Amino acid sequence: MTGTRAASFRRPRFVYGPVPSRRLGYSLGVDIVPFKTCTLDCVYCQLGPTERTRVRRGDFVPVKDVLAQVGLALAAGRPIDVITFSGSGEPTLNRSLGRLIRSVKRMTRLPVAVLTNGTLLHRPDVRRDLRAADLVVPSFDAATPALFRRVNRPHRTLRLGRFFDGLKAFRREFKGRLWLEIMLVKGLNDRPAHVARLKKAVAALRPDKVHLNTVVRPPAEARAKPLSPAEMEKIRRVLGPNVEVAADFRKAAQPAVAAGDLEASVLAMVRRRPLSLDDLRRTLGRTAVEIRCALQALEAGAKVRRARHGRRLFYEAAA
Repeated sequence: MTGTRAASFRRPRFVYGPVPSRRLGYSLGVDIVPFKTCTLDCVYCQLGPTERTRVRRGDFVPVKDVLAQVGLALAAGRPIDVITFSGSGEPTLNRSLGRLIRSVKRMTRLPVAVLTNGTLLHRPDVRRDLRAADLVVPSFDAATPALFRRVNRPHRTLRLGRFFDGLKAFRREFKGRLWLEIMLVKGLNDRPAHVARLKKAVAALRPDKVHLNTVVRPPAEARAKPLSPAEMEKIRRVLGPNVEVAADFRKAAQPAVAAGDLEASVLAMVRRRPLSLDDLRRTLGRTAVEIRCALQALEAGAKVRRARHGRRLFYEAAA
């Protein structure tokens, strides 16, 4: 490997994609916390288990470097529908989040979204930071304390009541769009009694939209199984009219990234979440043959490994 290529693997990448999002279109990801820095250890997490949950906010990344990488991605001219703070963990744990959102909004007219588990919204400083965004998508998977502990496995200081009160407070204060995501795990939070509780919670929160999701990528725990499309549709009908099941991505493939950057681009993406060959093909705009060659090289270098989920084959970072 040449010195330039080796450096491309070592250099921290805080911006990745644009990646095809089932909800957002082509999303330019901004990752501002170290891998698996999170308040939760969800059984379904596609990034694997959280070794140690945390609730203290910190300064994890150099703000100037993040903004410089956003600027380069915008200047590259690839189609982008939204800039999304998400990635390797819980973005609200970064106390520079508000500053970053406001800075990005000065750089572009594209909407800025934040995907969050919502567990820190009881904090006024976190709500203040998130108010700068155009779209906030918090998660809410469990409507009882027992299921909150079983499905989301929170930091020991987090309580469901405080979590829900924070969501309600943010809904009152936020002027942008609020979408709620509910991740359903077969045999855990999909029973009728719990779905009825979720319906009450949704009514109290009044989100603009609710997305139902299930386990479509290799989860942290093998016991986390997906619901069938029919089961998802049945729950959607119970929850109400502004609820939709997350659909497959339908947009055309992205323009191709440069061939010399392909391995680095593949590695940067699979470090954030497991991806299929088709996911990579659509995002990077390269042929399936080119993507396979890059994956083979990364597998040979022990940087990427395969993971099966149901009948689908995914690729994830090996370390």
